Amino acid sequence: MAQAHPMTRLGSWSGYEVVEDWQEQRDGRSWCVLRLQAVVGSLRCCSQCGGLTQAVHDQEERRIRDLPIFEHRVELIVPRLRVACRNCGPKLERLAWLQPYARVTRRLGESVAQLCKVASIRHVASYFGLDWKTVKDLDFASLQRQLGPIDLDGLEVIGMDEFAIQKGHRYATVIVEPTRKRVLWVGRGRGRADVRPFFELLGPQRCKQLRAAVMDMNAGYEIEVKHHCPQAAIVFDLFHVVAKYGREVIDRVRVDRANELRADKPARRVVKGARWLLLKNAENLAPGQDVQLKELLAANRALFVVHVLRDALKDLWSYRHPGYAERAWKSWYTKARRSRIEPLKRFAAKLKPYLPGILAHCRFPLGTNLIEGINNKIKVIKRMAYGFRDDAYFFLKIRAAFPGVG
Repeated sequence: MAQAHPMTRLGSWSGYEVVEDWQEQRDGRSWCVLRLQAVVGSLRCCSQCGGLTQAVHDQEERRIRDLPIFEHRVELIVPRLRVACRNCGPKLERLAWLQPYARVTRRLGESVAQLCKVASIRHVASYFGLDWKTVKDLDFASLQRQLGPIDLDGLEVIGMDEFAIQKGHRYATVIVEPTRKRVLWVGRGRGRADVRPFFELLGPQRCKQLRAAVMDMNAGYEIEVKHHCPQAAIVFDLFHVVAKYGREVIDRVRVDRANELRADKPARRVVKGARWLLLKNAENLAPGQDVQLKELLAANRALFVVHVLRDALKDLWSYRHPGYAERAWKSWYTKARRSRIEPLKRFAAKLKPYLPGILAHCRFPLGTNLIEGINNKIKVIKRMAYGFRDDAYFFLKIRAAFPGVG
C-alpha cells in the first residue's frame, strides 16, 4: 500500500491527498504550494441533491488559498470535479472544506472573519495577503450566516436614534430593543420614509403589540410610530432634551452675557470660556471647578437662573407618578416663562407640546442611554474601518456588535 504524503494528514482535505509540494518566493514572502489529487475510489457528493457517486464528468484545476503554515503562505492546486450525478446530471462536487467556486478554504475564511472582529479589513488583508474585497466578502458572508434574519416576535419596546454616517450631515437610524440590548435594524436616513421599512418588516400584527418607543424629539420618528403603532406611547428621553437645552438656552445666554461684557475683557474671557463648566453635571466637576462655578453663577443672574432650571428640568424624569410629574412641569414652565430670559422662554414654549412624551417616562422609565452607548461603539467601528463603502456590510457589523442578551 502506498504511503500517504505527510502533508495530507496535516491538511485534512477530505477526499483529497497531496501528491507534490514545493516552496516559492513571491514578493519577498515564502509560499508553500501543494498539488492535490482526488483519492481514487472515494465517493463524491453532488452539490445539488447530496447524492453520492464515484462517476466523474470532468475536472478543472484551480488554485486555492489555505491557512498559513508557520511563516509560509499556503496555496493549493486542486482539481475541482464535476460529478456525473444520476439525478442531476453534471454538478460540482460538494466539499466540506471548500465552498463552491471559492478561492479560499472554509477554515481560512473563518479565520479571516474572526480577525475582522478586532482589526480593519485593510490590516487583515495585509496579514493574510488577500485582496481587500475578498476579505470584506468573507466577513460579510460570515456575518450573514452568524446573524441570520432578525427575530422581531414578542417585541414590546423600541428605542430610536440617529447617528452620523458620513460627513456633510448624512445620517442613519438605529432601532434597538432596550430590554435585551440588541440592535434590531439600521437604515440610512432619519426621516419618516427612511424608518418605514422597519415597520413594514415588523408587520401589522407585531406593530399592534408595541407598547412604547423612546426617541429624541424627531418629528419624523414620532409621526411614523403613531401611524403604524397608534397604541404605543412616545417617550422622549432626558439626554436629548437636556442637550438641546444646553445648546439653545445655556450657550445662548452665555454668548449674550459675554457680548455685554465687551468693555470688561477679563470678565468677558471668563464667561466666554465657561461653556463646558456650565454644561457639566455637578458630579462630573473636576476638583476646584465647583468653586469656580459658584463664583461665575453668583456674578451672573441670567446664567444662575438657566443653570438652576436645567437641573429642575432633569428632575422631571425622576418622577414615577404622572400627576406629580405634571405638577413639577407646571412649576418649571411658569418659572421659565416669568424669567425674562428670552432664550429660556422660547425653549419652554417649544417644549410644551412635547409634554405627553415627557410624562410617558413615568410609565416607561426608558432612556436612550443604551443607544448613545451603541452610537459610541458605531464610531469606533467606523474609525477602525476608515469608513465603510457598503451600507449592508456596515449595518451587519453594528448588529454583530450588539446581538442582545437573555
